[in-house]
Amino acid sequence: MSNLVHSRSSFSSLSSLTVQPLKLHRKPLASTIFTSSSSKTSTLICSSKPNNGRKPMSRKGKKSSYGTSRRSILKKTFTQEHVTFTFPVADDPHVGIIGGGMAGLVCALSLEKIGIKSTVFDTGNHGLGGRMGTRKIDPQPLIFDHAAQFFTVSNPQFAELVDSWLEKGLIRQWQGTIGELEVGGQFVPLPSLPPKYVGVNGMRPLADSLPSQTRMVNVVRPCWISRLEPFNGMWHLSENGKPCGQFDVIVIAHNGKCANRLLASSGLPLIARQMKKLDLSSIWALLAAFEDPLPIPSGAPPFEGAFVKGVDSVSWMGNNSMKLFSKNNSPHCWTIFSTAAFGRRNKVPQENIPSATAEKVKTAMLEGVEAALGIPKSSLQMPYYSRLQLWGAALPTNSPGIPFIFDPHGRAGICGDWLLGSNLESAALSGMALANHIGDFLRSAIGRPEEFAVGLHNEFHPIEGHDIGQFSGLESRANPKELQHLN
Repeated sequence: MSNLVHSRSSFSSLSSLTVQPLKLHRKPLASTIFTSSSSKTSTLICSSKPNNGRKPMSRKGKKSSYGTSRRSILKKTFTQEHVTFTFPVADDPHVGIIGGGMAGLVCALSLEKIGIKSTVFDTGNHGLGGRMGTRKIDPQPLIFDHAAQFFTVSNPQFAELVDSWLEKGLIRQWQGTIGELEVGGQFVPLPSLPPKYVGVNGMRPLADSLPSQTRMVNVVRPCWISRLEPFNGMWHLSENGKPCGQFDVIVIAHNGKCANRLLASSGLPLIARQMKKLDLSSIWALLAAFEDPLPIPSGAPPFEGAFVKGVDSVSWMGNNSMKLFSKNNSPHCWTIFSTAAFGRRNKVPQENIPSATAEKVKTAMLEGVEAALGIPKSSLQMPYYSRLQLWGAALPTNSPGIPFIFDPHGRAGICGDWLLGSNLESAALSGMALANHIGDFLRSAIGRPEEFAVGLHNEFHPIEGHDIGQFSGLESRANPKELQHLN
């Protein structure tokens, strides 16, 4: 996967440049109307002309900033008009990044390295990170990594980033035993190499720390960007009618139904079409705190994490207390993930999980733990604390296999792990690659923006049976489709 990042000149690293605000000096371009190759997509020219300080008008019975009624035009993603910016960007460009997971944060940090400022918008109430989620339950406290469990490294660029995190004390190697747990209690340890890394005190503190020492990255949270408006040569972002700033380039660093809804009337039909091709599965996460240690199968070493095989309701179980704090006394905080098949059969609206479904899923997953450990049904101690979460957009089942997508005419891009696979390394590489591409585009795209188009028409391919290299270099006999969401 990493070869895709480095084999094309447009993805080349710009990290050797001096970290100063990027200043661009350009002459205005004449507006040109482009004819779309699709009969269903019209083109709107958005140039920067004096407007006497007017702001984009609301949709409530007023004329749109497009100069025509958008209500009748922008009804569906595939029939919306295509925005084309023709005026040069500002001398000091500003990039808006929607999504504060690994891809969005690394994109922002990489932009800073080449002198481009950015603002990251994230919906997190408790912190940044997206699927780098850590939940802390006071007063004890109980701490759970309830999404990404650990990560491995194979790419040299990502290795440099990981080394810097190690030096800053943000991460450490996970030395505990990890293996495969067959139904009935048969445990097989996995090799100690490659190294496995976890965030110190959890994954979310790592995400929160990344932008803390930056000068050109602004973070806004919690903020749910609900509208993208091309106006006066810029992208105007808003949250439920509240202006959130204007930007020369925008980056979509999240996916799922929220991203599809945001793009549906954005004026970016090519990007929207690609995003809608993505198919995501659902995974249940059960956070469970036990008073006593879970029973270890006979002959097995004490393990801290296990890929579970042969159990329909469980694909992974990990001991956060041991992983994060090497703590072998109460409480024992475990994160348990379902299989994708179980998640699909028991999918409900994740914002409003019916109590009956929650109880059914919890019971089935605890019974799955019993089956995996090889202990009699109903013999497992009940957790004194438990919480269920449904990851409705847990892992991709298809991917275009490219590091990012970029529409140069609309000055918008997409980054995320799903473009290359499904792990933190892929997310970071995607963010880096898009940031460097944006830098190349802003410096060199005068008169030839079409040369900077990437991934707007790529086909998606199934990733069932994808190598367990989702944890790069980690050999496993487990079903990769069930495990991709853990990395």
